Amino acid sequence: MHEYTERIAVTAFSMEQDLQREFETRLTESSTLAFRVAYSVLRNSENAEDVAQEAFAKAYSSFRRLRDRDRFRAWLVRITWRLAINRLRSDRRRSLREALPVESSVTPTPVQSIIAQERAAQLWRAIDALPDKLRLVVVLAGIEEHDIREVAALLRLPQGTVKSRLFLARQRLKELMQ
Repeated sequence: MHEYTERIAVTAFSMEQDLQREFETRLTESSTLAFRVAYSVLRNSENAEDVAQEAFAKAYSSFRRLRDRDRFRAWLVRITWRLAINRLRSDRRRSLREALPVESSVTPTPVQSIIAQERAAQLWRAIDALPDKLRLVVVLAGIEEHDIREVAALLRLPQGTVKSRLFLARQRLKELMQ
């Protein structure tokens, strides 16, 4: 009986190590993904790092229950997105967001910088006003620059749904920005 118990313990330990190695491999393959998703929502590096770390911890604790391991990236995106939205809602750090960089070969004047910062802030307020399903598509496709196929795979949606949500989101942003 003692040998049987010992054999089960060794097998369980071996399976746990295999699971941990697989998680580490998948996490290495998508090491910056959680940060990029969190940053695209929060626009603050420190908060994005915190959310990414929290997402990694949640993913690690729930990894053994993930049935389709090939969907790890999409699963990590969803975890991170939800955590980032929760952080955004609870902290309301809109005033602390970093402004989008102004891309120009000429050094902008102080007035141009202020206008660009205000325009970026207005854009982020408009993005925040979108419903979650539209905002997620805009962030992944428009800001993170994923193509339609990648966004569809990450969100487990048909490509047509992603296209229509992106179209609706752009229409609403256009209305909000005027």
